[in-house]
Amino acid sequence: MIIKVNGDQLTLAGDSVSIRELLTLKNVEMPEMVSVQLNGEFVERDHLESTKAQEGDEVDFLYFMGGG
Repeated sequence: MIIKVNGDQLTLAGDSVSIRELLTLKNVEMPEMVSVQLNGEFVERDHLESTKAQEGDEVDFLYFMGGG
């Protein structure tokens, strides 16, 4: 299957992948500090394991940075 992660095409085996698996595959550091959107909708942290990305989906990992 082909999905987009942060605008980059990613080819994976199978027909779906959990958002939690994607965080691991993409080596996201401190995943507890990342918000995730699937096709423009925020995914609740409690649903990262049960929410699946499928062919053609777009996933964005959003990193919020503090500063001033």
